[in-house]
Amino acid sequence: MKTLVLIAVLACSAAAQQEGRSQTIVPLKYLDPIAAQNLLRDFGVDIRADRQLKVVALNGRPAAIETAMAALKQLDVPAAAQKDIDLTVFFVVGRDDYEPVTGAIPQELQPTVATLKQTFPYKTYELLDALSLRSRAGSGATATGQLSGAKLSSFSVRSVNLEGDNLIRIDGLHAGIKAFHTGNQYVDVSAISTDIVDTKEGQKLVVGRASMEARNRALFLILIAKISQ
Repeated sequence: MKTLVLIAVLACSAAAQQEGRSQTIVPLKYLDPIAAQNLLRDFGVDIRADRQLKVVALNGRPAAIETAMAALKQLDVPAAAQKDIDLTVFFVVGRDDYEPVTGAIPQELQPTVATLKQTFPYKTYELLDALSLRSRAGSGATATGQLSGAKLSSFSVRSVNLEGDNLIRIDGLHAGIKAFHTGNQYVDVSAISTDIVDTKEGQKLVVGRASMEARNRALFLILIAKISQ
């Protein structure tokens, strides 16, 4: 295949030189040849791409070819490594009854919960569950946990991206409690959804509040996002 490409280029070289045109083959290390072909359509050169050989053949006036080759040199570099982002969501329940506590509030969340109490003065706060997931920047992820009473905790994001050094943007966040219903499926009984969440790395962010099936109770979602090293 490589021989055929070289023959095709050489066969046209004499005619091209007579018209003040030249040809060259450029090998690529990182850039997709088809992507290079699409990017250089307006550079005044004819370009043929071969993915198998990972090369592009340029045909045009020397000045245009020189400009195209300079552009290819800038583009044919390793892609920046995408960082992983760890997300942990805490399902905290505020309640006005005195049933047995299912889980104590972790030490790291106690200042955040103390702030919550100032606005939502429930008699007690407890930790129902905590879910963690890891997402590559630009990708989504989902996690679930088993609760008592044929229920699940669920947490999903459509995508996570880094904005600057330590600002993390989360798109399509959804978290809540699902209960098993007829039809062999789980449905939301308490859920919090938001299109966009911006948070700083390590910040303990209260994403939202949702009502629960039981009276005098509310579900709070506390999120912590960290960039994986």
